Amino acid sequence: MRRLFAPRESHPAETRTAIVPATVKKFKDLGLDVSVETGIGLQSDFNDEAYQTAGAEIVQASAAGYATADIVIRVRKPQTAELDALRPGTLHISFLDPFNEPQLIADLAKRKLASISMEMIPRSTLAQKMDALSSQANLAGYAAVIMATDRMRKILPMMMTPAGTISPARVFVIGVGVAGLQAIATAKRLGARVEAFDTRPAVEDQVKSLGAKFIKVDLGATGQTDQGYAQELTPEQMEKQRQEMAKACARADIVITTAKLFGRKAPVILDEGVLAQMQSGSIVIDFAVESGGNVVGSKLGEEIVTPQGVRVIGPENLEGYFPKDASLMLASNFYNLIEHFWDAKTQDFQYREEDEILKGCLITRGGQVVHERFK
Repeated sequence: MRRLFAPRESHPAETRTAIVPATVKKFKDLGLDVSVETGIGLQSDFNDEAYQTAGAEIVQASAAGYATADIVIRVRKPQTAELDALRPGTLHISFLDPFNEPQLIADLAKRKLASISMEMIPRSTLAQKMDALSSQANLAGYAAVIMATDRMRKILPMMMTPAGTISPARVFVIGVGVAGLQAIATAKRLGARVEAFDTRPAVEDQVKSLGAKFIKVDLGATGQTDQGYAQELTPEQMEKQRQEMAKACARADIVITTAKLFGRKAPVILDEGVLAQMQSGSIVIDFAVESGGNVVGSKLGEEIVTPQGVRVIGPENLEGYFPKDASLMLASNFYNLIEHFWDAKTQDFQYREEDEILKGCLITRGGQVVHERFK
């Protein structure tokens, strides 16, 4: 019988887990033996007893789990020492950041490990249930608004009282992908007046359907990648965009930037000039700080206050801000991926080379880098 192992996350900022008790039961139903490292779910409110009740074996050290594993699932990318503990032929599934980790990819191939990178799963209808980027971006968009609201010194909704009327707060969301749409919806539900901008005019209807105003900027020819991300802008387009966004930022109490370029450094879209025009006490959440940052001067895991009193927050692991729900969704993504390729007769993971999902996310196998982008 094949064995699946999930280690406890070692990254200090990681609060999520790739497996929860509910998916332990599902993996057992597939015919897999399941083991997890002790304490794997503590930051997500899942204790060891819950995993044991679901049928998982608890191991005290990750090395013991690696030694017998056929499949390893985890959230963050592994360290080299952890790869040394895996047997050749083991399937390793996690976020691998392959565009920025060529040495890790080479190490996986060198050790003859099969590897799947969760961020490379195609954004297609068939792959929706295993699309971890989208599931986590949804939660991060919600978390960005809650984080800003918690730190802001005024309320979001309009409130009419005998002492007077409080005007609704203004929220400006830059980037209308999965995270941006959830941020818009959350801010509207909390009573804010919301504006949004994206380089893709096609998202205007989605913004309006959520009750927000779409800021139009004529940038000329723009588009999106096959992964659904906005294409990189020219310097001239960037400057025109900054000028128009500055006006919206100047009237906003909260600005949330979600502009990312898949596999590349995030573009800086709020510079010193834009920040200088913003109100004292306004909040900026730089959603893209982990990939370089959308806001000049933003720092990972810190809050920076500009000379004008604007508070720029660079949250680390925003996706894990609400770790219990994030883990539930992420664990479902991992299970759905494995279940899609699981053969009940052979009791094994089937590497169907013709499958479009596998073509998109399988990085190494059999001692080779097999993904076309990373060969």
